[in-house]
Amino acid sequence: MIAVAYFDTSALLKHYVREIGSGWVNALFASSPAPIIFTSQLTVVEAVCAFSRRLREGALSSEAYSRLLTAFDYDVSYKYVIADVMPIAIDAACQLAGRHPLRAYDALHLATAWLINRELVQNGKSPLIFICADDRLASISKAEGLLMENPNRHPIPD
Repeated sequence: MIAVAYFDTSALLKHYVREIGSGWVNALFASSPAPIIFTSQLTVVEAVCAFSRRLREGALSSEAYSRLLTAFDYDVSYKYVIADVMPIAIDAACQLAGRHPLRAYDALHLATAWLINRELVQNGKSPLIFICADDRLASISKAEGLLMENPNRHPIPD
């Protein structure tokens, strides 16, 4: 059972768009009790860009796009704990980038998750599970001491 999770965008999108791992993500969201879901402000931009790309490519109709945006906006406002991009996260991301081959947003997601996890553990709470669907980022997160799950490794049907 996962009590606290940090979703990067690659994993969180699976809750909105059907792809490998969506069934696992949706089952996690529907579990009782549902985990506390952390993500970054970056996810908001990345998700809207991903939905918009699918609309432009014809993978989503205008109606489906509008429904996705409405659902996503609601979840961002009421279901997720949105972490601000703080200077401490930027500093940590720069340090991570010096140690690992990371893209900028991946470094910021990982740094944010690492900082939240550190705060949780220092306060005697359960560690978070870093959830991402990027094998390289998942491997780096493990090397940095985070517990992690890759929804692509759980291809259960919806």
